[in-house]
Amino acid sequence: MKAMVLKAPIGLDHLTLEDRPDPGAPGAGEIRVALHGSSLNFHDLGVATGRMPTADGRIPLADGGGIVEAVGEGVTEFAPGDSVVSCFFPDWQDGSATIGDFSRTPGDGIDGFACEFVVLPASAFTHAPKGYDAVEAATITTAGLTAWRALVVDGKLKAGDAVLLLGTGGVSIWALQIAKAMGATVAITSSSDQKLERAKRLGADFTLNYREHLEWGKAVRDWSDGRGVDHVVEVGGPGTLAQSIEAVGVGGHISLIGVLTGGAGQVPTAALMAKQARLQGLIVGSRREQQEFVRALDATGIRPVVDRRFPLEALGDAFRYEMGAGHFGKIGVEW
Repeated sequence: MKAMVLKAPIGLDHLTLEDRPDPGAPGAGEIRVALHGSSLNFHDLGVATGRMPTADGRIPLADGGGIVEAVGEGVTEFAPGDSVVSCFFPDWQDGSATIGDFSRTPGDGIDGFACEFVVLPASAFTHAPKGYDAVEAATITTAGLTAWRALVVDGKLKAGDAVLLLGTGGVSIWALQIAKAMGATVAITSSSDQKLERAKRLGADFTLNYREHLEWGKAVRDWSDGRGVDHVVEVGGPGTLAQSIEAVGVGGHISLIGVLTGGAGQVPTAALMAKQARLQGLIVGSRREQQEFVRALDATGIRPVVDRRFPLEALGDAFRYEMGAGHFGKIGVEW
C-alpha cells in the first residue's frame, strides 16, 4: 500500500511516498479500514517538521476517515461499508482524562493515517457523522473534538452564553459553529479583516482585528456590557493569556488548548484570582466524548469548513500551506 513516511532527519524535505506492506485481514476485535482522507493540525506540523520528536519511518497524521472493509471476530459495532473516523487517544475510551502524553497518539507515538489501509482495534474508531466525506469526518478527530470538549463537556455551554475565540484556525472555527448552534453569542479575533468577514458569515456576533486593537481583551469585555465572556477558547498561550483573562467574566471558563505563542510565559495570577475564573488545560477528548459529538453533529447538521484539499502525495505542500497561516478552518488531505 502507499504511505507517506517521515524519514530521518525528520523534516518536510524528508517526507516521502513509500510502498508499505498491506496490513491484511483484521483479527479478533479489529477492523480493516480503507482510508480516504485526513486533516492537518498544529500537532501534526510539529511532528512533521521535527519540532516534536518521533521515530524514523513514522507514518504521520492523527486524523483518519474512511470505510470499513472487513471486521474481525467479535466486532458488532461496525460492519463493512460503514463510514468511520479515528480517535486521537485510542486508549482513552471514557471517563476523566488519564493520558498526558502522545506516546499512543497516531502520527506521533504510533503510526498515523497518511496511508491507504489500516487494521486496528474497533475501539480506535467511531462512526463518522452522517453525510460527511472522509476529509470532513477527519476534521472532528482533533480540532472538532477539542472545541466540543472545551465548550460543552468542560465549559457546560448553554444558550445565551458569550464565547471568545482566538483566530480562525480549525479549532476556533469549529468552536464558532458549535457555539452558534447551541445559542451562544460569539466574539472572534484575527489579524485578517477578510477572515473576520468570513467569520461573520458563519454567525460571529463581534469581530476584532487584534493587530489594530492591542487591548482586545478590554474591547471584548466592553462588547459584553462590561460583564465579560463566559468562555474563552485560548489557542495562543502565553502571548495572549493576559488579554483572555481581561476578557473573561467573573466565574468564567478559559480552555487552554494551544501554545501558538510559546510553551511558557507569565500568568497574571492576581487578575485570574480576582475573576475567580477557571483556567483549564485540555488535550482533545475521549472516544465516548467523540461519539457524543457525532450525535450532536447529526442532530444539528453542522458541516466543517475545509479551506483547501491536497492529494496524499502532496502532503509536504499541505504542511507548507499550513505554515503560511493563510487558511480559514481546516486543511484537508484526500486520496
